[in-house]
Amino acid sequence: MRRYWLLFAQTVTVALALYFVAATLRPEWLRAGGHFSRVGTVADSVAVLQSPRLPALAGSYRLAAGRAMPAVVNILTSKSLGQNHPLLKDPFFRRFFGERVPQDEQQSSLGSGVIVSPDGYILTNNHVIEAADEIRVVLADGRKAPAKVVGTDPETDLAVIRIDERSLPVMVLGHSDQARVGDVVLAIGNPFGVGQTVTMGIISALGRNNLHINHFEDFIQTDAAINFGNSGGALIDADGNLLGINSAIYSQTGGSVGIGFAIPVSTAKAVMEAIIKDGQVVRGWIGIETQDITPELAESFSLARDKGAIIAGVVRNGPADRAGMKPGDILLTVAGKPVASTSETLKLIAQLIPGQKATMTLMRKNRETAVEVSIAKRPRAE
Repeated sequence: MRRYWLLFAQTVTVALALYFVAATLRPEWLRAGGHFSRVGTVADSVAVLQSPRLPALAGSYRLAAGRAMPAVVNILTSKSLGQNHPLLKDPFFRRFFGERVPQDEQQSSLGSGVIVSPDGYILTNNHVIEAADEIRVVLADGRKAPAKVVGTDPETDLAVIRIDERSLPVMVLGHSDQARVGDVVLAIGNPFGVGQTVTMGIISALGRNNLHINHFEDFIQTDAAINFGNSGGALIDADGNLLGINSAIYSQTGGSVGIGFAIPVSTAKAVMEAIIKDGQVVRGWIGIETQDITPELAESFSLARDKGAIIAGVVRNGPADRAGMKPGDILLTVAGKPVASTSETLKLIAQLIPGQKATMTLMRKNRETAVEVSIAKRPRAE
């Protein structure tokens, strides 16, 4: 029995010695298992409790935001509102006429953009840089650089600008075709000029069109807060990959009400590549105006189908007119692809290559007929 007491006493002595050493040299070891640690205030007179440092919690999007934020920039633009006549800049002329000569005024605006190439190419909205006399880009690290316009595409409200900087952080492009309603997304931009800001939401809808914002519409709708200054910024997925370019909001107040729209990255990538290669986007055109077929329209005109696109107008001497298309024809297919709506018709025709011919199937008086159309270049929107 005496032997056991001696072993117990030695064990307790060693344990107390280890505790004393740990408490003296590594007190944080003793606090790691608890929920709080005792720290002092600045005056070191009052003890307070503070939680231990923890790794990123599940559900946090700090990694996604950290990957994407360096590639989102602020875009500052200005344009002159004054008179541009050379005489108005002549000192003698201005002195003679005095204050009756209007002074030059500058209108400034702001937006956002996404760096897509380490060589300085930046994607943004056309309306952000439209008609600007001067464009300046502010990088996430605070650097500023002048930018020049590479090309614009008003019909999708996209533009590409470039700054003379290299080895820039870039945004990794995602796959908007794999996005689904309910996916978590983050919007990054510079709302109201307060500085780079990240907001969170979900994808509310896909394929939004007929909003009369752009000619070509296939928007991702989100409830992530998008405000003035966010235009041209990034909509990213939970992994930090680019899903879309924030472009517009529905609002009666000018602020976010949870209905924002982003141009899918699939569209943005195609437009960007065309602009960088050719300076513009070239689309097909045949000179028709279409209207969606509704059940009511089908019943009223005794049409053989209740969905698709009906030709409402044909441009005289245009490609469609020369091919024999007429108002009232129902367009069934374009180059072998079925037509489901007016927006689908516009997209399918735009994808055709000018100068080539394409076969299109029509229904006229409940009979199908095929016509061959020579594709022209779509006139640039003014």
